[in-house]
Amino acid sequence: MKSALLRYRTLAWITGLWLLLLTGEMIAKYGFGVHTPNWIAVVHGWVYFVYLLCTADLAVKVRWPAPRTLGTLLAGTIPLLSFFVEHINAKQVKQKFLV
Repeated sequence: MKSALLRYRTLAWITGLWLLLLTGEMIAKYGFGVHTPNWIAVVHGWVYFVYLLCTADLAVKVRWPAPRTLGTLLAGTIPLLSFFVEHINAKQVKQKFLV
């Protein structure tokens, strides 16, 4: 349980940071016409995929209901949301399972 939570928390932060970088890249590219590297979106896609796996692993272990699992999975697609959702989920999992 503890290792699944650590993997989830780590990937939530990494995904959130890459999503912020991708958002900045999109603003620079489409808002200001700046030529940006194409690999940022690819890296975020792979990091998000690993985030999905780690989140699903934790969700199965702590038996989250489907709506909570889906909401947590989608949190990696909205800038800044993964940080807040991670904090709430980690707090709940620690209180319920790691006391």
